[in-house]
Amino acid sequence: MIIKRQPLKFFLLVFALSLPLWIIETLIDVKGLPLDIPATDILAAFTPLIAACILVSKEDGRSGVKKLLKRIFDFSRIKQKKWYAPVIFLPLLLFLLIYGVMYLMGMSLPTELHISFFTIPFLFVFFFLGAVGEEVGYMGYAVDSLQERWGAIATGIIIGLPWAIWHYPSILQQGHGLIWILWGTLGTIAMRILIIWIYNNTGKSLFAAILFHTLYNVGRSLFPKDAIHNPLVDYPNIHYLIIAIIAGIIVFVWGSKTLARYRYIRKI
Repeated sequence: MIIKRQPLKFFLLVFALSLPLWIIETLIDVKGLPLDIPATDILAAFTPLIAACILVSKEDGRSGVKKLLKRIFDFSRIKQKKWYAPVIFLPLLLFLLIYGVMYLMGMSLPTELHISFFTIPFLFVFFFLGAVGEEVGYMGYAVDSLQERWGAIATGIIIGLPWAIWHYPSILQQGHGLIWILWGTLGTIAMRILIIWIYNNTGKSLFAAILFHTLYNVGRSLFPKDAIHNPLVDYPNIHYLIIAIIAGIIVFVWGSKTLARYRYIRKI
């Protein structure tokens, strides 16, 4: 089945919708949001969803848009319930590895959570909505047609690179330089590969991709830091390199073409 989508138009529309918000972003400075996200990024997070809905409405009409939005909670696609394990626990493993590597390297690390336990549900809802805004576009609209033509790993790069570039205005506003951006680009592409791996192994569940994305961002918010020291920001080389290594292992084990063919399955 050939999926007729227009990924190039989708990416161009995302950037066109985001541009006015990036301009406004240079004029205002709101502090205190999770992950120090610029205020306009809350709105910009929904530009992939809006772009996807605009294109789907032209391609499939209103019924197509309703079908796309219903996929936000398509957990019925997850036939193999064991895949909830990586969806839920892989983000935790990533941050445990990052913390452990930093600890073994003798880095000074905060040891206590800086966020109240009772705020975690609010963080989850906040990041879930943001993940919906992004993944309805990237995974609900663009990914399948790209995978049919280019395969899974190439699609991870094709989506991951503009996804990373889309974050550059926020990164620059937060005061990061070129080296930080390069590490962030590597990590963002690797994260997109992980999301595609989750998606392809859960019956192409958009909900699974959204939940994984959400839990990763919640984990970033909960990662120990203090008023002076934020290890994830201060050491992007460690943070994003670990994500890239995990993504590389998954590509090796599950195959670059589909990310869904486990090479060590027993043949009968």
